[in-house]
Amino acid sequence: MMAKDQTKPMFEKTQRNIFIFNVKHGVFWAPFLLLIVAVVFSFVNLEQYMRIATQINDWILSKFAWLFSLSSFLLLVTLIVTYFSPLGKIRIGGDDAKPLLSKWRWFSITLCTTIATGILFWGTAEPMFHLYQPPESLGIVPQSTEAIQFTMATMFMHWSFTPYAIYCLPGLVFALVYYNLQLPFSIGSTLSPIFGSWVQGRKGQVIDAIALFALVAGMASSLGTGILVLSGGVESVFGISSNKTVMAMIALAIVMTFIASAVSGLQKGIARLSNINAQVFILCCVFVFIFGPTGYILSIGFDGILDYFGNFFARSFNTYTGPEDNWPKLWTVFYWANWYAWAPVTALFLGRIALGYTVRQFIMINLILPASCAIVWMATFSGTAMRLDHLTLGSLHQVMQEKGAEAVIFTVFDNLPLSAITIAIFIGITFISFVTAADSNTDAMSNLCAADSGESTSECALNKSDEKINSEDSTAKTKMLLKFVWGISIGVIAWVMVSFASIDGIKMMSNLGGLPAMIIIIGTNITLFKLIHKASKGHSMEPVNK
Repeated sequence: MMAKDQTKPMFEKTQRNIFIFNVKHGVFWAPFLLLIVAVVFSFVNLEQYMRIATQINDWILSKFAWLFSLSSFLLLVTLIVTYFSPLGKIRIGGDDAKPLLSKWRWFSITLCTTIATGILFWGTAEPMFHLYQPPESLGIVPQSTEAIQFTMATMFMHWSFTPYAIYCLPGLVFALVYYNLQLPFSIGSTLSPIFGSWVQGRKGQVIDAIALFALVAGMASSLGTGILVLSGGVESVFGISSNKTVMAMIALAIVMTFIASAVSGLQKGIARLSNINAQVFILCCVFVFIFGPTGYILSIGFDGILDYFGNFFARSFNTYTGPEDNWPKLWTVFYWANWYAWAPVTALFLGRIALGYTVRQFIMINLILPASCAIVWMATFSGTAMRLDHLTLGSLHQVMQEKGAEAVIFTVFDNLPLSAITIAIFIGITFISFVTAADSNTDAMSNLCAADSGESTSECALNKSDEKINSEDSTAKTKMLLKFVWGISIGVIAWVMVSFASIDGIKMMSNLGGLPAMIIIIGTNITLFKLIHKASKGHSMEPVNK
């Protein structure tokens, strides 16, 4: 009888844990509920919601533009120093650590889960903005040769080394503190070498919750953009006009696919999709390079590279604009804020898959190679778009004004051979890109929210107790439930915003997270300098509890 009475509370506790998903409440509930409240507010009074969000966003970009520019520049400098420092030889996870992934799979995941979804949309659309509306303070004549060169250099600035540095540095620091120092799976762990236990526990959960809110809002924005692009593709191929039903079906297809991918695990899900996507990325770029204006692509790409590196310092600090010119705030600083908002949580995923490789290899795979690929992509697609717009007397710019930025890429393909096939392929890689990005981020989010996710690094099999081994199955189920919850929630919010409200509202929310995220990553940058100093003194990267 006594045994029965003792079993009943255990059973009730188990049921209760399943009901509440066994989550870190301080990390999960605040971002989840805040996002729902924000969406409801935008529904009730969109005009007031946008006014308030815009005012706050403008204030952040105006007051902290200098810090966004300075800190992003310093991240890149720090990574260069790290690459050539003694820390560059350190192996993530220790000398005996074995890689989770091959180099190709690792690179393909990195390429397809960070800014790859952005270059698909903006590679042809953004040049139309800069070509026709360059910064006033530079005195550049719109559509002139100087405007074309400035546009290409700007595309390199916005989509290559600096944005990848914003992702790479926190990812590298997290990999070192998680695997080598064996700290918990938390964004706060990247600050622990500086602040110690003060940024762990409840305070660490506050840091995680802020970063999680920014990422969830950003994912809803990105998915909303993806819905718009794909609905434009469906209209281009099948002649089905975009409407709420079509967008709902697209959102459902994306969400169900990346949830299925997440369920199948890292090796079978994200890695397999990224492998396919990276190969199609390369083939698509080669096709446009060969059948597009090849000579012009090479010429404008070379000129853009010279302009980009020649004016890198000035444009990194926005020193080339006058006090009344809002161009940097509307574009460059806006981008840095957006990258920062995504970076802390994305870093958890990038760091977790880097086991077994050295610091230098991490920088090569997460910064140098993807940034170089982005330069090639932008030279090819942006160069093709600008040349086509010039030859057709502004037709692409007119298409963007009449049908939206998402229609530009399909117009470009319409002017190349085999347009029906290439558009179908492009729709496919766009779909897979959003799936892999959502898959990787929901993986990091579920690890961040799960109550037991930070207790041990299971990939390393480091000092597991029997109790931890027995709890792994429960933790895995919790993470799976969280992937379903976040995936469905983000999909519904994205569809609601693009169908009934304004996707700009979610974008604003994402950028609002850029300020606290930037502060976190500035601290992470200081952590990396501390690790460089430690390595230069010949100290080993051992767990902090030893």
